[in-house]
Amino acid sequence: MYSRFLFLFALSFFYILSTDTIYVTRAQTSPMTAIGVNLSFQENHVVLSNGIVQIILSNPEGHLTSIQYNGIDNLLEVRNDETGRGYWDLVWSPPGSPGTTGTSERIVGTSCEVIVETEDQVEISFSRTWDSSQEGKHAPLKIDKRFVLLRGSAGFYSYAIYEHLEGWPGFNLPETRIVFKLRKDKFHYMAMSDDRQRYMPLPDDRSPKRGKPLSFPEAVHLLNPVEPEFKGEVDDKYQYSCETKDLKVHGWISTEPLVGFWQITPSNEFRTGGPRKQELTSHVGPVNLAMFVSAHYGGSDLVIKFEEGEMWKKVFGPVFMYVNSNSTGEDPHMLWKDAKNRMLKEVEKWPYSFPASTDFQKAHQRGKISGRLMVYDRFITDKHTPANGAYIGLAPPGDLGSWQRENKGYQFWTNTNDEGDFSIKNILAGTYNVYAWVHGYIGDYKNVSAITITPGCDIRLGDLVFEPPREGPTLWEIGIPDRSAAEFYIPESDPMYTNQFLDNDLNRFRQYGLWERYPKLYPDSDLVFTVGQSDYKKDWFFAHVNRQKFDVMYDKTIWTIKFKLHEMIKNGTYTLRLALASAQFSDLQVRVNNQNTDVPLFSTGVIGGDNAVSRHGIHGLYWLYNIAVSSKFLKTGQNAIYLTRINEGILFPGGIMYDYIRLEGPLPK
Repeated sequence: MYSRFLFLFALSFFYILSTDTIYVTRAQTSPMTAIGVNLSFQENHVVLSNGIVQIILSNPEGHLTSIQYNGIDNLLEVRNDETGRGYWDLVWSPPGSPGTTGTSERIVGTSCEVIVETEDQVEISFSRTWDSSQEGKHAPLKIDKRFVLLRGSAGFYSYAIYEHLEGWPGFNLPETRIVFKLRKDKFHYMAMSDDRQRYMPLPDDRSPKRGKPLSFPEAVHLLNPVEPEFKGEVDDKYQYSCETKDLKVHGWISTEPLVGFWQITPSNEFRTGGPRKQELTSHVGPVNLAMFVSAHYGGSDLVIKFEEGEMWKKVFGPVFMYVNSNSTGEDPHMLWKDAKNRMLKEVEKWPYSFPASTDFQKAHQRGKISGRLMVYDRFITDKHTPANGAYIGLAPPGDLGSWQRENKGYQFWTNTNDEGDFSIKNILAGTYNVYAWVHGYIGDYKNVSAITITPGCDIRLGDLVFEPPREGPTLWEIGIPDRSAAEFYIPESDPMYTNQFLDNDLNRFRQYGLWERYPKLYPDSDLVFTVGQSDYKKDWFFAHVNRQKFDVMYDKTIWTIKFKLHEMIKNGTYTLRLALASAQFSDLQVRVNNQNTDVPLFSTGVIGGDNAVSRHGIHGLYWLYNIAVSSKFLKTGQNAIYLTRINEGILFPGGIMYDYIRLEGPLPK
């Protein structure tokens, strides 16, 4: 106990100092770093070692059974069966299956092959091939799992090639990933970003004797934890989720001895859903995840759906499992800093030159594009202005904005600079559209024609011009068009559920149960926002959810926007822009000046399944609706727009998060 508090104190003290102090560190390694890579076969196991780290894999299954480093005989949980320590897995379901669940399957190799064996590198393959005798029992995929150990490397790499062949049955693939379950007696401190890292509860604290499951099984109220400081907190793995653009390094620190285990992902090209897609990272276990495909914060739209006979192949990874240590024991946080530095080096080395599979394209097989993105909104300026900080990228051809639901191909993204300039390199050969969206503007950009990338190409696109949706001048607006609800009112959490390390402005939306604050703020009636008087930062609740009173669940809630028209243009058409940051099984209906009319002016129909409200996400998938409002529905003076969210067959807390709302006037005649 005493050593643990010294560790925490050192972490806190170092974190305060580190903003103004430059430290130099490196991973503590064995003096035998010059030793070449060694491969040996034992009964039912394969051993790879390089004098720094040793990994043992089951043969021919390809499960990681041991990671030996810095005097620790195994970083993985030795209490688990060998099949449950480090493994690739997936979730699959029959074609046409609804939802995002299915059969969980650990990927078990049936053959082992040495691909490369030199003093500088060992690459080993564990593969399995589906055949008709496995129909209904296993996902119809050919999978080749690879593990790579390099000379002098404090860690190892893993990647896999998935393939669906002609003639094979269709199926759904909601999820695939790599899982590492570390030793709970050693790894107690988790770090995934500078502002989200801390000493973590134990898995025992989530047991029925010590914790109580809440509305969702992932969320457990810690009532009698081993360490009293966690009493009353809620532990939920979704509190540690992260947008993939930021998901490059995360992991755990062992306190005795000081050893770090980190997963480094140098590229997002093989992940689904684009740069703002959110994924799980590490969580209580201690568990470390490398997520490649999931429906998290996207719902069934992100489930990969294969037709019968559809041919498909994709390489996931490589990702790097990095280990480091600190022999002095003075600054444990140095391990996190060192892991971040190593991540930057791995990013610089992408695409890696060492993978032996011909399915992984090297740098000379890839291409590059560059250009400048401009914005033209004639109601703001008559000039083209640089799109500063825009997201721009390549994704398989599709409709406007289809990249956020794309899940079979590869994507390549970057941000524009102050002048709107961008450059994207190391693009896999293939055909793509250019997509973009710009902070401060609604809608999506897509280039007119597709682009074909060939090995070694350097395509100069010149100026691309994004004209955001616009029909007339802005009469009023609510929020910021940034595809997030973060700018709206996020309440303080219920003290009964507060997780202390999330109790700050950056992470408050990740607290459990914030949806329960809405009926407490509005016990008898729903939100009313008055344009010109209300402040969306204080008066617009971050999520449009149901109200509950005396155990009665209301099937709908109606939010009201009051506004004045000083002059109403007759026989004109106004435009309501309704941008949503998230939706969960909701029907959003729009009425104007009569909330009781049976037929709404507009209805989204039942949309969404991203669960962002209950999973503390602040956004899921982006939706944009452009609604024509005839002047016959409006009047000079006071008007009201009613936003009715219908609860469609799900229990609280389904809901909607708004991104931005704008009313445009018609052009004067």
